[in-house]
Amino acid sequence: MPELVVDFITSLDGYASAEGWPGWWGMEGPQYLAWLGESPERDHLVLMGANTYRLMYDFTKSGEPGTDVLGGMSKVVFSSTLTEPLQWENSTLVAGDAADHVREMKDTGDRSMRTIGSLALCRSLLEAGLVDRFRVVMFPVITGVTGRERIYDGYPDVALDMTDSRTFDGQIQLVEYVPRVLGGPPGTS
Repeated sequence: MPELVVDFITSLDGYASAEGWPGWWGMEGPQYLAWLGESPERDHLVLMGANTYRLMYDFTKSGEPGTDVLGGMSKVVFSSTLTEPLQWENSTLVAGDAADHVREMKDTGDRSMRTIGSLALCRSLLEAGLVDRFRVVMFPVITGVTGRERIYDGYPDVALDMTDSRTFDGQIQLVEYVPRVLGGPPGTS
């Protein structure tokens, strides 16, 4: 059965972006960029929502480091606001319920999937029990004043069993987990 990887890039304080900061908070280094280029999930189908689609498409047009590889990847964009045809090559628009669509792809398909950004989409897929692996790349910045899009607000309680970790460029931390949605804090459900 295909797997689904939720993939987040975050500041240490849990923000997906920060006002005035460049992509990756300007802290991407050669090891991290090389890992992005060699990512074993290159053949995974990329899932994203409309906001992330717009942002990442703009990043590729402006030449943001590490985003050039996204153009050739197959992408499914879940949106009720975008319309066909999508401008970014290899992109398919889905207007229906994302969790139902992903469940069907996992049940009947043979291609693994990963997300990029798309906080609400990732939350709905996690709540639906569809996420097999949860990967977080933490950059060594705290963006308490300028931080935007707190990643975990609105998430259910989740236990995470670590399966991998590594450090890039002596400062960027990657951690991978198998998630397990909880009914509440331990001992309450």
